[in-house]
Amino acid sequence: MICPKCGNNMTGTAKFCNRCGSSMDAPATPQAYQQPAPPPPAYQQQAPMNYAPAGALRYEVFGDNMPAVSIRLNPGESIFTQSGGMVWMDNGITMTTNMQGGLMKGLGRMFSGESLFMATYTSSMPNQEIVIASTFPGHIVAIDVSGRGIIAQRGAFLCAQPSVTLSAHVVRGLGAGLFGGEGFVLQRIVGTGLVFLEIDGSLKERVLAPGETIKVDTGNVAAYEETVQYQAQMVKGFKNVLFGGEGLFLTTLTGPGKVWLQTMTMPGFAKQLIPFLPKSSN
Repeated sequence: MICPKCGNNMTGTAKFCNRCGSSMDAPATPQAYQQPAPPPPAYQQQAPMNYAPAGALRYEVFGDNMPAVSIRLNPGESIFTQSGGMVWMDNGITMTTNMQGGLMKGLGRMFSGESLFMATYTSSMPNQEIVIASTFPGHIVAIDVSGRGIIAQRGAFLCAQPSVTLSAHVVRGLGAGLFGGEGFVLQRIVGTGLVFLEIDGSLKERVLAPGETIKVDTGNVAAYEETVQYQAQMVKGFKNVLFGGEGLFLTTLTGPGKVWLQTMTMPGFAKQLIPFLPKSSN
């Protein structure tokens, strides 16, 4: 037997509850019905923002072929990017422009495809949004560099937390620099926290075991961990060189470590557009 007032579970046939003293014959008091509030009008309804937590940083990558990353900053939190990378931001975010590490590091970034000056955005209010867009059709990938440095292609850097350092990386070996497809100077990204990279075309991630090697067409390597060996290898076979369509060299990546591959390159994309560009009559 259960008391209709307090829910006490009783045994036997007692007429009064031994906890609250209520009569066991009294009917339970019904709860007052509360009509649910009507939904807001359609123009006020917004799609949920699925921000991915990464330590203290919240972000959401949106868009299809022309993606952007929306980052939510709380008071004192910052993000830095190259000059001109921001597309919109809330009023509680302020911008400061500097060389981010001094003149020499700024010059190194210029050789690696970035601007001399970097812009740092800092929030003074909670939940402030800043949006940074990609400059080329493709994808935006977020990489946590805590405990591991990565090497990225020229111009791959989009934005990062202030605890991340961006500098130039000189490729070892004459063959890799000349024929690897990325040039002699790449981007080295180390530190702690998140960095966002631009990937040309579609993205594929691979984790290479120690000694495992993959061969990649020159230019399709977007980034790789510093533990990965990056080299250039000549294509074997006279017919393969002349008619294979892949050129003289391929890039080889040897593990251990993670690599980020892209299906498109900016030079290759521009080459495909050339036949369709108007030609001068002069």
